[in-house]
Amino acid sequence: MNRNDLRRVDMNLLVIFEALMFEKNLTRVAEKLFMGQPAVSAALGRLRDLFDDPLLLRNGRGMEPTARAVAILKELQPAMDTISSAVSRAKDFDPSTSCAVFRIGLSDDAEFGLFPPLLSQLREEAPGIIVVVRRANYLLMSSLLASGEITVGVSYITELPANAKRKKLRDIPCKVLRGDDGIAPLTLDDYCERPHAMVSFSGDLSGNIDQDLARIGRARRVVLAVPQFSGLRALLAGTQIIATVPDYAACALTEGTALRAEDPPFAIDAAELSMVWSGVHDNDPAERWLRGRIAEHMARQL
Repeated sequence: MNRNDLRRVDMNLLVIFEALMFEKNLTRVAEKLFMGQPAVSAALGRLRDLFDDPLLLRNGRGMEPTARAVAILKELQPAMDTISSAVSRAKDFDPSTSCAVFRIGLSDDAEFGLFPPLLSQLREEAPGIIVVVRRANYLLMSSLLASGEITVGVSYITELPANAKRKKLRDIPCKVLRGDDGIAPLTLDDYCERPHAMVSFSGDLSGNIDQDLARIGRARRVVLAVPQFSGLRALLAGTQIIATVPDYAACALTEGTALRAEDPPFAIDAAELSMVWSGVHDNDPAERWLRGRIAEHMARQL
């Protein structure tokens, strides 16, 4: 195909193709791209004609890409990334007049403890922007970035896509949250004997805290696991249950409540809170402004 033949190719189809390869579901693609499902189905038909391949095949209740579709995606993504980056750099960004839509992935602790004041800052400087927050964690962040569902994320991060970039924002010291009427700080024995609550998006009953305890030959007793930090307010109040949480989550949870936070009675290895983003948007003026504001905000929280 020469350059003149490219005029017959609808770039919108390629965007839909990429979404289909990640979602493998017509309904989810329609929701993601703000289209009707019949329009997505029609686009898939045109894509099949364009590439002379079924692209997606039924597999039980789901759909799976063909080998040819996977190969096409591998070839197309770098080109689409380059086009997206070139178009983005060509646009100026004025936060005071922008109506840009920003898609941010946040872990629950970051969303609960750090995002509210950040949003106030963003909207004060850019009142016309729209912010879409997706709940993310170290297991989901990579796929959300790779699929383009978010352009930047803030969380504890492990693995990332090959084209992603990372910036450490701060360490994550921990505090022990308690809602009882005791006065003295908890000793290590107190800490290990008390019932514990933890925030666990996967339902696990152990985490990094337990590894730190194991290194000194101790253990705790987790009696409650909840999916998000906000629930701890009511669950800990007036009980003997304690929770070990990031310092910024503890600050938000104790504000205006009877809960209080104190330092843990043993050494906890601090995890790193990082900001990650797709390399495609590295030089996008709007995304650079957003990342700069996130980094500045996090620096003030130290």
